[in-house]
Amino acid sequence: MNTPSILLQASGANGGGSMLIWLILIFVVMWLLMVRPQQKQAKKEREFRENLKKGDRVSFSGGIYGKVHEVAEHTIDVEIANGVVVTVEKSMVQPIPEAQTAGSKK
Repeated sequence: MNTPSILLQASGANGGGSMLIWLILIFVVMWLLMVRPQQKQAKKEREFRENLKKGDRVSFSGGIYGKVHEVAEHTIDVEIANGVVVTVEKSMVQPIPEAQTAGSKK
């Protein structure tokens, strides 16, 4: 049996309409708990990468920290040490968490 026929049979006189409501409710709860936070995080990261400017401190996905030297359309140049500038893909750059930047300024 396929799923639509099961739902049609369940929606008969034995209260199957409530089963459909429960399925919809489970889907909505899963969306609110799983998909929505991921979308918010992806939007936040996309905005961060679009607003990068010279002098911003960033980290790479590999754990290297540096300062933005120059920004291009798809890449950025990051100074990781005095006189050492590397070019990386924007998608590999992450913001430095607030707690780490506050601790490094002391």
